[in-house]
Amino acid sequence: MLENSTLTSIFNVEEEVLRILEKALMGERITEDEALYLFNAPRDAVLLAGMVAHRLRERRAGSYVTYVVNRNINFTNICVGSCTFCAFRRRSSEPDAYILTPEQVAERAKEAVARGASEVCIQGGLHPEARLEDYVAILKAVKSVAEIHVHAFSPMEVYYAAQKSGIGIKETLRTLKEAGLDSMPGTAAEILVDEVRAKICPAKLTTREWVEIITQAHRLGIPTTATMLYGHVESASDKVEHLRIIREIQDSTQGFTEFVPLSFIHYRTSLYASGSSKPGATGMEDLKVYAISRLYLDNFRNIQVSWVKLGRKLAQLMLCFGANDFGGTLMEENISRSAGASNEMMSEAEIRRLIRDAGFEPRRRDTLYNLI
Repeated sequence: MLENSTLTSIFNVEEEVLRILEKALMGERITEDEALYLFNAPRDAVLLAGMVAHRLRERRAGSYVTYVVNRNINFTNICVGSCTFCAFRRRSSEPDAYILTPEQVAERAKEAVARGASEVCIQGGLHPEARLEDYVAILKAVKSVAEIHVHAFSPMEVYYAAQKSGIGIKETLRTLKEAGLDSMPGTAAEILVDEVRAKICPAKLTTREWVEIITQAHRLGIPTTATMLYGHVESASDKVEHLRIIREIQDSTQGFTEFVPLSFIHYRTSLYASGSSKPGATGMEDLKVYAISRLYLDNFRNIQVSWVKLGRKLAQLMLCFGANDFGGTLMEENISRSAGASNEMMSEAEIRRLIRDAGFEPRRRDTLYNLI
């Protein structure tokens, strides 16, 4: 029992913290109020929560750490959106605006296969002239030249394609799946609280619409990730509400492959420049998000670190705070870099070195967490 251990005697923590951590350690589901209590707890409680999260990740995901060899392809930076946390977006008239043809996307996928990748992650801005047929053309072009898992198109892109083409979400998803879509990133979630979304992405789909698209994808046999962008204007209770929503979806569908917390990169964003947000999350906040996510998301096997957002050293530390996956090599990453992130592609050898140095065995996987 945590209360009786010699180790906990050196931690200055409240009885309520010990009770919540003991409850999680015993395999009982913690509540939203209990998760919020941990978010507001002081330093020692965070460290102890990290120890419990580490134990839980070993039970649920094994003592090894997985990663995937993949390539990121952002096929356009032209976007009609107005998200204030984004520095990637360009208007068509700007000199550095670009759009790749389906053939160019396919060529990059082919190059990725030649370099050992098992996945391409394809996302882009909301191009003003894009139609569902354009997304279909990208999928078909890739599948015609490469045997590779296509992880593509956020719920916002699906919503946009459906609206532009005048058909429903279900039919849009079915069309994309038939064209070669294997799984979807659960991005565009940001924080699933509409009051927060009104401040950071007022033109984006609502919480209800995001949930509808993700749930429909799962029902059609399209697995997705789940993400959360934190460290900007949201409160601790907003983070807990976000976690509650994705836990409920997972209870219903079991369609999420992983949860990926995304720490806000603020440097070049209008949200930060206007004085409306924090300058990103602190390291302590990162620790809390990862540890509490592992404790609260008892129906998620996999929690992934985003080394692009966290940096190599902090990402490595999160492997001891509940995370069990190191993400991908990416080969190309433009969105976080546009916002000011300094991390470039990471080689497979470097990922394996960081995992081993943290005391884990590195294991390569595919997108759906089958070990390779």
